[in-house]
Amino acid sequence: MTFPSPLAQPPHVTPAAPPPAPVRRALPLPPPSRGRIVLWVTAALLTLICALVIAYLLTFLGTVASAVAAVLALFPLAIVLLAVRAIDRWEPEPRGLVIFALAWGAVAAVAFALVIDTIVVLLASPALVPDVLSSVVQAPVVEEIGKGAGLLLLFLAARRSFDGPIDGIVYGALIGAGFAFTENIIYFASSLLTGGVGEAAFTFFLRGILSPFAHVMFTAVIGYALGLAARAGYGFGRSCALWLVGLVGGIALHALWNGSALFADFFALYATLQVPLFVGAIVAVILLRREEARLTRERLGEYAAVGWFTPAEVDMLATGAGRRQAVAWARTLSGDRSRIMKTFISEATALAAARQRVTTGRDRLAAADERVYLERATAAREQLLAP
Repeated sequence: MTFPSPLAQPPHVTPAAPPPAPVRRALPLPPPSRGRIVLWVTAALLTLICALVIAYLLTFLGTVASAVAAVLALFPLAIVLLAVRAIDRWEPEPRGLVIFALAWGAVAAVAFALVIDTIVVLLASPALVPDVLSSVVQAPVVEEIGKGAGLLLLFLAARRSFDGPIDGIVYGALIGAGFAFTENIIYFASSLLTGGVGEAAFTFFLRGILSPFAHVMFTAVIGYALGLAARAGYGFGRSCALWLVGLVGGIALHALWNGSALFADFFALYATLQVPLFVGAIVAVILLRREEARLTRERLGEYAAVGWFTPAEVDMLATGAGRRQAVAWARTLSGDRSRIMKTFISEATALAAARQRVTTGRDRLAAADERVYLERATAAREQLLAP
């Protein structure tokens, strides 16, 4: 069997051809699944846990140190969020799931790590758990399990919004960014209290300037593995197996990072190993984005074949440059229709993603989503071209 790209997955079913039907009235999306209800319940629990984490920070670090550290921690968080937004621009994830992922990392994963650390301190003497073991083994294992659990929950409960590797990387990066934000508050405040402004500045340089993407990369590996499972249409068992593979990868990267600060010249290893790893991650994301564009072109091409779109429109929707030119052109239309063009691009991209889910046969609601996005995209197109 030949594949259109090295990242392509074999189809699991032969989907029906796109309907050559006339435009009908816009339909609402199918109602939320039980998975979304699980996410809402979890979000309510996260609110309670968030209050407990804030109380912990204020109790052990103090109000002033926590506030100063929180302001400093916003800087690396902003850098990461801008990078994630650039990655996620092709098919943006739902805002609620973006917030959920950030909150899971900043609250649930941190709380899990703090609880485990406290239990270890209470049950084991420092001689049994030396700093080296705690840093290189305990921290990577506990923290990546805590973050990875949130990814698995998103994968299982919001499967319709988890289409492939890019989605997994985005969700993983957001969870990692949330975790790093709260952890940075702890580190920055502790440095300020124990070593003053000088030590706090050095800690900020190490964590906020040199390594804002460390936790992001660790957890993105887990997300990438789950994204492969989503793209291939795997069931629960095989998806969990891939999650475990990604978890091992994330733990290994985390342990390597922590170990470089203990067993080697951190700055030398940072330049010779960590920077190349980061560059490799950027290259991988670029290749995955190209795969998303290829799938968009391929899936929308099926609609063009039966007359829903023109070949020129498919070309426009399948490239970043084409989208930017289309938005610029829409601004020149009567009344500035750039917002309508953006809606058309968004709905058409969602249509391609739904069509891909139909092709893999992994989502029983994908066909209903497909009809809705088709009508929404067609309605936006007609509004855009209206006299």
